[in-house]
Amino acid sequence: MTVLATFARMYVDDLDTALPVFRALTGEEPRLRFTHRGIELAAVGGFLLLAGAPEALAPVRATQATVVVDALGPVLDGAAREGAEILAQPRDVPTGRNLVVRHPGGAVIEYVEFDAATRAAAGLAY
Repeated sequence: MTVLATFARMYVDDLDTALPVFRALTGEEPRLRFTHRGIELAAVGGFLLLAGAPEALAPVRATQATVVVDALGPVLDGAAREGAEILAQPRDVPTGRNLVVRHPGGAVIEYVEFDAATRAAAGLAY
């Protein structure tokens, strides 16, 4: 498995209000911006901003980071070897496919395998 990008997840009250702060902080424009399951998301620099109603955010708040990988299969293999808990099996999302893992020690990480269009929009090649 190759890690292509890692995003610190930031839960914000309003995406449009938060974006100027993260543009200034990173010196970058959002590479991705989309809505999924009632949550607005934007990737800016090394941050993934998430905004939405408390009930929309509740199922994802425990997730601490998003890691973009070249393939999800090796993530599943590694999780099985280390005794990790799969919180969300691989599924289609607007950017490709994802899964969520709780690793030994408690870290909860979303792994995403971007589709070709999202890789291009995010400037990631493999």
